[in-house]
Amino acid sequence: MSSTAAFCLLSTLGGYLVTSFLLLKYPALLHQRKKQRFLSRHISHRGGAGENLENTMTAFQHAVTIGTDMLELDCHITKDEQVVVSHDANLKRSTGVNVNVADLKYCELPPYLCKLDVPFQRASKCEGKDTRIPLLKEVFEAFPETPINIDIKVNNDVLIKKVSELVKQYKREHLTVWGNANSEIVDKCYKENSDIPILFSLQRVLLILGLFFTGLLPFVPIREQFFEIPMPSIILKLKDPHTVSKGHKFLIWLSDTLLMRKALFDHLTARGIQVYVWVLNEEHEYKRAFDLGATGVMTDYPTKLKDFLNNFSA
Repeated sequence: MSSTAAFCLLSTLGGYLVTSFLLLKYPALLHQRKKQRFLSRHISHRGGAGENLENTMTAFQHAVTIGTDMLELDCHITKDEQVVVSHDANLKRSTGVNVNVADLKYCELPPYLCKLDVPFQRASKCEGKDTRIPLLKEVFEAFPETPINIDIKVNNDVLIKKVSELVKQYKREHLTVWGNANSEIVDKCYKENSDIPILFSLQRVLLILGLFFTGLLPFVPIREQFFEIPMPSIILKLKDPHTVSKGHKFLIWLSDTLLMRKALFDHLTARGIQVYVWVLNEEHEYKRAFDLGATGVMTDYPTKLKDFLNNFSA
């Protein structure tokens, strides 16, 4: 390679790196900042599954009463096309009855068990008396001013259409975000109703990471408004340490190192994209997420997160 060609190559590469760095820090130079309809720091996972039975009206009411910024919940559709709030497609874990939500009419759904495991807190259970599986429309009616994060749990066109219709009926486009880790579900949600903001699918999260580490992210337009991701390091606390291999620990460490990046979070938030980290249940986890620049934290313990935020200086 001639010295002239080498100089041109280095100049081009240098220009690219400088431009990428500049736009990473100041994305408004290229992209219009997304308009944020609401801001959520405090997000109650399944309504707060560590303080009340998950996805129940009692859980949602408790979270709203203490001042949560957002309710997170999960939706399925019944045989008679009712949109219900339930995490599992099969109800064996949550009700003790081995039946699928989709195979029963709403009136046939069994109640939740009175004691359930807290999903992201090892060896912890939550008890409650409200065991009824609620309808999504009940949540909309009870909390008309509260932002709601809807996880569309199955790739079902009728479910997506029905949720969209309910959002329209209750005029909640400005207070709702929906999606799933499955990219096909997210695409269908966006196609069904583009007025409702969408979450990043897992495929899109991985793409964003690839673009970030190659310096291309500042140049790429983004349609999503909510970057909702796990904190990989919490996986270790959910398992018996003696059962986790060194290889598995390395993969968790690597995932955590790649995903928990302040520069990435800062760039996304500068573009008007909210960054939510889930599901965190300890104060040191809350602090780490906010120190990294997360705009919101999802928790099973809304009271604990509220107390933390009251004392935390961002």
